[in-house]
Amino acid sequence: MPELPEVETVMRGLARVLEGRVIARAAIGRPDLRWPFPPGLAERLAGSRVEGFRRRGKYMLMRLSGGDSVLIHLGMSGRMLARPAADLPNAPVAHEHLVLETTDGTRVGFVDPRRFGCIDLMPTAAEDAHRLLAGMGPEPLEPGFTPPVLSAALAGKSTPIKAALLDQRVVAGLGNIYVSEALHRAGISPGAWRRASRGARAARLVPAIRAVLEDSIAAGGSSLRDYVQADGGIGFFQERFKVYDRAGQPCEACPGPPRCPGIQRFVQAGRATFHCPRWQR
Repeated sequence: MPELPEVETVMRGLARVLEGRVIARAAIGRPDLRWPFPPGLAERLAGSRVEGFRRRGKYMLMRLSGGDSVLIHLGMSGRMLARPAADLPNAPVAHEHLVLETTDGTRVGFVDPRRFGCIDLMPTAAEDAHRLLAGMGPEPLEPGFTPPVLSAALAGKSTPIKAALLDQRVVAGLGNIYVSEALHRAGISPGAWRRASRGARAARLVPAIRAVLEDSIAAGGSSLRDYVQADGGIGFFQERFKVYDRAGQPCEACPGPPRCPGIQRFVQAGRATFHCPRWQR
């Protein structure tokens, strides 16, 4: 599933081609994805001007001139592809479930083979009250995400720090890849207990989370399976992973064998976890 950097990258790509443009036509290819489309969605989109975009966690919000926002979640395999309409053949695009065409000839299609994505429509003023966004934790790239804020979110129930960071109520937008990478940068074991990961550890973890996300956005995100940018290009951050999907390889922060066994993989809360047991404590 695309995480914060991938969603941010796609959103920025869409903003470049849609912001300030008028949607001349919208078309729906099926009645639902993960959930049914809002009634009359195509008719409500047609004629609207795209005023801007916002990202909340792993969700994109496209704000329209009529005072509504379109919520978009890419799910497991979703892609938002923006191309000139004249460049596309007349044949239908496989697994394309929503199409937007602007008055200047840009065509954006939501392609989702597995159909775990979703699209919804709400008043812009009520974005944060939407059932998928309400209760979400702080945005890790915003100034309000600080070590004291993270420490407070980690207080209470004792769970391993990796599982805590995957909880969208603790911090928004993080997934398996970037939690693994951030914990490695901070030198913190994914198995460290939440109550032991406050204070000094939170002070290391907050800048590590921010740095890994910013580095990934600069690289266009991580393309492992289905993810591509809005222009169809791939991301390159997977070439810079320090631990994720590198089991058995040396840890760059360690001196190597025999003192370091290399990067280890284990299953934690049903998810593959990668770490260096010597470096991360």
